[in-house]
Amino acid sequence: MSSTAPDNQAVIERPEPQQPATTPTPSAGTLVSIGGRQALVALRFLVAMIVILGIAYPLVVLGVGQLVSHNAANGSLVTDSSGTVVGSELIGQQFTDPHGNAAQWFVGRPSAAGDGYDAMSSGGSNLAADSPDLLADVQERRAQIAADDGVDPSAVPPDALTASASGLDPDISVDYALIQVNRVAAARGLPADQVRDLVQSHISGRTLGFIGEERVNVLDLNLALNQLAPAGGATG
Repeated sequence: MSSTAPDNQAVIERPEPQQPATTPTPSAGTLVSIGGRQALVALRFLVAMIVILGIAYPLVVLGVGQLVSHNAANGSLVTDSSGTVVGSELIGQQFTDPHGNAAQWFVGRPSAAGDGYDAMSSGGSNLAADSPDLLADVQERRAQIAADDGVDPSAVPPDALTASASGLDPDISVDYALIQVNRVAAARGLPADQVRDLVQSHISGRTLGFIGEERVNVLDLNLALNQLAPAGGATG
């Protein structure tokens, strides 16, 4: 028995496909107007950022620095007994008399910055650890310091033999300061124990109690030394 399809089938009406709406092309005047408004917004934003980040923010930071740590914010400058600025606690310098003799002063680390402690040419020697030139410099410095300070070459500490990365390190190790005591005391006619006590009183502890090592600021130490026995004609 076969079935037959119904005579009347439902007719499905399909909508006519709609044509996509066309976007009108803006005129040249409209484009110029839109671009002008965007440029004005960008300009306003630029001016606002210049005022906020280029003027207001630096002034706020400067003001906070002056209030919280006036000395550090102004370069940690150091003055002598007459009030004359003689240097900064943050930047090392050379100490010699007019003839280039440093016997009466505590001296800092070697410096590869320019002719030595040149703040405009901060930098290290860039010599590799296995460089023959660096090894020769270390051996020469070791022999010279041992002869000047009257100590065994093995007693010369590492910071006396190598320059810092900046060439402007203002501090030396306690060991380096102590091996210079006898030389400085003899040059100034002071008891060695008195100079040694001066060094001990100028030892700064580790930062936050655990960062780095104990150290001595050479500029501060030499200023205090000059209060005990001024060195005639010496310069820093």
